[in-house]
Amino acid sequence: MFSNCKGRKHMNIEENIGNKIRNLRNQNGLTQEELADRTELTKGFISQLERGLTAPSISTLMDIVECLGTNLAEFFQEESEQPVVYPKEDYFEKTDEDGNRIEWLVASAQSRSMEPILVRIQHPEHPVQRAAELMPVDKPHEGEEFGYVLEGKINVHYGRNVYTVRKGDSFIFAANKKHKISSACAKVSTVLWISTPPSF
Repeated sequence: MFSNCKGRKHMNIEENIGNKIRNLRNQNGLTQEELADRTELTKGFISQLERGLTAPSISTLMDIVECLGTNLAEFFQEESEQPVVYPKEDYFEKTDEDGNRIEWLVASAQSRSMEPILVRIQHPEHPVQRAAELMPVDKPHEGEEFGYVLEGKINVHYGRNVYTVRKGDSFIFAANKKHKISSACAKVSTVLWISTPPSF
């Protein structure tokens, strides 16, 4: 029963063209007969074309795709799929002079609507003097910020207010005020921080 499927894993050129034409026709809400009328072709030819039983000439294909609201360059452009899984090996890390480490978890986050990072903050030797140096102040911008404390305890500086966030707690705020985070305990604090749109 599997012998008939052999060699059908990949579509040939005619089938690929036919599938794309059928999908575009459906997206435009046209029947085969309506597309045939617009391109001065027969309904039978459109049917054979969509089933991959025949191949159009370049000029005929140009007429068809123009009637479907596109052009040959866009018609043959392959859609690039975004990765779904990002292995740890692809993370980008940066450690500052105080030992604070930031891991960018998604390499192509700038092309998405959010950006997740993992922040590990060291407790300063002199909290009062150096807390302001732990993480840079983020200027107001569009979007929102969300964080979840995985380990330790942090302070969220938001505008003129400071909020303490412990392990297992989360925070979220509109990013229209100055904001940053700092350590609030004597050990390393780890925070999953998500910004939308990407801003890190």
